[in-house]
Amino acid sequence: MTSGTRAQRSKNINVTGAFKEKFKNIFFSAQGMPIVLCLITVTILFVLFRMKGVEMNYQINSIQKDVEKVKVEGKELKAKKAKYLSINNLRKMAKKHDLAQPKQHQIIVVP
Repeated sequence: MTSGTRAQRSKNINVTGAFKEKFKNIFFSAQGMPIVLCLITVTILFVLFRMKGVEMNYQINSIQKDVEKVKVEGKELKAKKAKYLSINNLRKMAKKHDLAQPKQHQIIVVP
């Protein structure tokens, strides 16, 4: 029984060794090496393009956040402007600086 398993092991080793030899002969030959180099190059380029895509997504998200901040800031500034130009606020400032309503001949209409 032990001789049967030894024979199988030596046969497996011979098959594995033959496979390794055939693999070396194909991939390290003049015809196989360009294919291996092309596959390696394509794999590296795929990884680089994928990384660049992820980096671009981070930049796009960052810019979108900045745009949202600017939009909110613009709305806040418009609200402040409306508050300062409100009729009540303008009347308070006119009283504070002793200003009076303009007369009819003091109004200039710009078309």
